[in-house]
Amino acid sequence: MSTSMPPQTTQDPVDRRAFVRTALDLDDVLLRPWSRKDAESEGLLDGLMAAAADPGIALWSPVAAADRSEALAWVEARDGAWDRGAVASFAVVAAADGALLGNVALRWVDREDGLAMIGYWVLPAARGRGIASRATAAVTSWGFATADARRIEIAHAVGNEGSCRVADRCGYLPEGTLRDSYRFGDGKYHNEHLHARLATDPEPAEL
Repeated sequence: MSTSMPPQTTQDPVDRRAFVRTALDLDDVLLRPWSRKDAESEGLLDGLMAAAADPGIALWSPVAAADRSEALAWVEARDGAWDRGAVASFAVVAAADGALLGNVALRWVDREDGLAMIGYWVLPAARGRGIASRATAAVTSWGFATADARRIEIAHAVGNEGSCRVADRCGYLPEGTLRDSYRFGDGKYHNEHLHARLATDPEPAEL
């Protein structure tokens, strides 16, 4: 994995935990920050609308992009979160043609304490190829190395077995079940499995 980052500057402890726009190159797949410039790409906006319409994503990781105007607003919100250093949202795209494959987002839960949470989704055509695992592992390593995260969590609905497999492959250890923890796309509260990695944990085996 290669990265592209601006020069480092001296920061205070909270500023050090600002997410700085970075591209992560996984050879065949590129992770790059969502940007307002993506509003000019019909292909990316169509990809977001396809994600919003997919039953699995709509249930477990809803994307508010039912039409083009909502897709534009979704992109602008991610760009603004990067500006604040609060959420690092990466478009997962094919290196060959820039087609949207998915999304990985790392957000602060308690920025001062170094506690973050990561989430991910991939479009149906990109599933079964290890893309979610590779992208999640890359963003996790980046968060520990460049944003001084000390602990990153994954919380997913107990019924979301695919997300559980990604967590396991990426070295996120299971820590228990959160009862009626989160209201998902069906409007119901679901139990969630909690997984976590610490900055001091070993990297998982190569994916």
